[in-house]
Amino acid sequence: MLGSLDCTQWEWEACPVAWQGQYHWSDHDGPIVILEAAASFDIWIWHAVFGMPGANNDVAVINVSPIFDRLTDGVSPDTSFSTNDGNYEYGYYLVDGIYPEWATLVLSFTCPTGEKRPYFKKKHELARKDIERAFGVLKKRWSIIRKPARFQQID
Repeated sequence: MLGSLDCTQWEWEACPVAWQGQYHWSDHDGPIVILEAAASFDIWIWHAVFGMPGANNDVAVINVSPIFDRLTDGVSPDTSFSTNDGNYEYGYYLVDGIYPEWATLVLSFTCPTGEKRPYFKKKHELARKDIERAFGVLKKRWSIIRKPARFQQID
């Protein structure tokens, strides 16, 4: 597992009036900026894309994100592994249910049945808390992220 991948939203209090329409999200009063990040269990954030308008969802963000650029260019590092009598060439990210079913994204089961699927769902959700914890640390420790990118006029 390469880490957990997710997006979070921040309210942008100092958003210029001209930009507020594209940074508006329906369930928030003010403009929103999106951060996509991949983090490991020790809160090591090793991928981040910041500044997407709040009107986008996680799927729109991942479609413009450079996280898979090296993979599609064929120059990604070797992350091959073997499990359950299968060999896999690329590592994977744990994501929530909104993401598409790609080979490098592992989603949890929506309605787990049988003996093994509920266990997998529980372990998947426990591991996904890493990215949520990383977002919490970012929002608490650095106030600049709570009020990102204040508008400055260059003379």
